[in-house]
Amino acid sequence: MKFDVISIFPDFFQSPLSFGILKIAQEKGIIKIRITNPRDFTKDGVIDDYRFGGGAGMVMKPEPLVKAINKVKTKGSSVIMLTPQGERLDQNIVKELTEKDHLIMICGRYKGIDERVNRIFNPMRISVGDYILSGGEIGALVIIESITRLIPGSLGNIDSADTDSFQQHLLEAPIYTRPNSYRKLAVPQILRSGHHKMVARWRRKKSFERTLQYRPELMGLEKFSKGDLEILLEVLDGKNS
Repeated sequence: MKFDVISIFPDFFQSPLSFGILKIAQEKGIIKIRITNPRDFTKDGVIDDYRFGGGAGMVMKPEPLVKAINKVKTKGSSVIMLTPQGERLDQNIVKELTEKDHLIMICGRYKGIDERVNRIFNPMRISVGDYILSGGEIGALVIIESITRLIPGSLGNIDSADTDSFQQHLLEAPIYTRPNSYRKLAVPQILRSGHHKMVARWRRKKSFERTLQYRPELMGLEKFSKGDLEILLEVLDGKNS
């Protein structure tokens, strides 16, 4: 999969792209990431100007952005604008994006981007949360990594991604490692039992409990199997008893 990032700060990406999953996926040829600087498409390096109508903050000019995007855009490209006005990123959107072959992500800075860029490319607008950042670079990294985790070969075991929080509309169950006991807190016996079906059911039940406690809005009964609903009823009975 190819990612093109349009950013005036290409060096921002050097360290994050040099570690962990993103480094491995690039080395394996699973993903390809390029950073394009709009300043390279100007004569004087100026990519911002004052707002028409007055007001605080500078605005990114349309010409260098359009030229940068067109430089990397192909017939199969999908353009994404990182913006607070966008749809909030969740795992369902991430799954949809994994079906794309080429994503171009526009990272705004300053007060924002000239609206004509949106009119020209009609990008998919995505927000990584209801808060304000100084630019779209962090959001672009979030999107790249969340997608890369779901591409076969990026992780040592794809089951690791399949059991992540949000992947099945639930938060992940509690996880443990050695030692068996730490500060008088013991690992649940069932996890040391070797009984795989019982362990799987315990984990599913704990996922329901955690989701109901911390993120109940994630749940929708139509998403779960009959067995899941039976576990959910157990959890609800336990909460009401």
